[in-house]
Amino acid sequence: MFEQTFKNIDDVLWKEAGCGTELDYTEQTSWLLFLKYLDDLEQERAQKAELVGKSYEFILDEPYRWSYWAVPKLPSGEIDRNHALISDDLINFVNDKLFPYLKGFNQRAASSDTIEYKIGEIFKEIKNKFQSGYSLRDALERIDELRFQTQDEKHELSHLYETKIKNMGNAGRNGGEYYTPRPLIRAMIKVVKPKIGDRIYDGACGSAGFLCESYDYLRQGKLTTQQLELLQTKTFVGKEKKSLAYVIAIMNMILHGIDAPEIIHTNTLTENLSDIEDKDRFSVILANPPFGGKERPEVQQNFPIKTGETAFLFLQHFIKILKVGGRAAIVIKNTFLSNSDNASRALRQELLSSCNLHTILDCPGGTFIGAGVKTVVLFFDKSNPIDAVQGMPLFSQGKSPTEGMATRKVWYYQLDPGRNMGKTNPLNDDDLREFVELQATFADSEKSWSVDVADIDWETCDLSVKNPNKAEETALRDPQEILDEIAALDEESAEILAGIGGML
Repeated sequence: MFEQTFKNIDDVLWKEAGCGTELDYTEQTSWLLFLKYLDDLEQERAQKAELVGKSYEFILDEPYRWSYWAVPKLPSGEIDRNHALISDDLINFVNDKLFPYLKGFNQRAASSDTIEYKIGEIFKEIKNKFQSGYSLRDALERIDELRFQTQDEKHELSHLYETKIKNMGNAGRNGGEYYTPRPLIRAMIKVVKPKIGDRIYDGACGSAGFLCESYDYLRQGKLTTQQLELLQTKTFVGKEKKSLAYVIAIMNMILHGIDAPEIIHTNTLTENLSDIEDKDRFSVILANPPFGGKERPEVQQNFPIKTGETAFLFLQHFIKILKVGGRAAIVIKNTFLSNSDNASRALRQELLSSCNLHTILDCPGGTFIGAGVKTVVLFFDKSNPIDAVQGMPLFSQGKSPTEGMATRKVWYYQLDPGRNMGKTNPLNDDDLREFVELQATFADSEKSWSVDVADIDWETCDLSVKNPNKAEETALRDPQEILDEIAALDEESAEILAGIGGML
């Protein structure tokens, strides 16, 4: 229905001098899509109000509505060329009037969970990168071909938008930052089994893939009006630090059916763990936090286990903010399982003691396109908070390894699709079908086994993936995986050198 329209929009952006990458394409498509969606939403609300004899108060003043400035129409439905802005007039209006007007909404909004506030947050963070008014005019008219009225239309638009996010993620080395493979997300959700009434959280939500897929999972079957309202307003919460990802997350959730998504633009790690109260906690956490990043010393002060590694700080945050009895599935790099530094060891011990770490999914190289590291998924349930992250790591409290231990057994599954994965051969749902089936009963197989926590060396707390059913072998790595890892290490080295230079 709309696939060709999306291709036409990309063609326009490809020719635009101000847009040079897939990131630019997605960013510019996002704000245009959002304003078209908002106009369709307002028109629908106005029509419903008219049917019951009520007046509707529009969110946007008339000069800033899509149907007024972007694609004005004649009564016949044709574009009113006499009133449609073009060339420098169009660029000047967008930059000097439209964007400043929209930015002011988060100050005028009644609260942060309203669509008015989201309008202000989006346009505070995004910039118009069109330099040619003619290109922008073409893009506006292409976007105007899209419709948001029916569920089928929204479903197709969400699918096409997800494809754009995937392409954006694959465009650079930081693919995992914007795009977690959807088959992996769906498998994680099937294991965690969220249900209506759960509050679902992702503190590093990126493009909101976990929240969108959770919504699709919960939306299956017939739901009552009350259940639908619960999904819309009280189920999903995401936090995101980066501006572009924040905007994409909001648009992605809107296209999936959440009218005013609760995505908060913040650095989650600046929150002090000691300030988290019961009312702040969630029953389900699904996340792929950024790894390889470094946080400043003042941010590390918010955590009992001090480390500069971003992913390890996020893991402490997730343990703390998960409700007792809550379920979590977190993607993390596989070196977390065996690193010998004090912070890694303390965090593994804390996880085993305060949570039931029941499952570890070992993902093969190439699972994340463009990311040069191997990953695992940790599945755990929150136990009683006797030894939860509060101050001193368990191993420093003089307690025996089995005292107050929440984890008794860890079930491992080594995912092996039997092929080298990459852009042309990505992970699919069939690859994870056996994992989901075996995990339901923690069954042993050639790819799965269990480890009793009493057999773990408590001093090292090494949780490495060691399949007892397979002879040790050295797998030949894909050349592209090696090149990606070298590039990622080069980038990390450059950041470290730049930081040292800044201190000097």
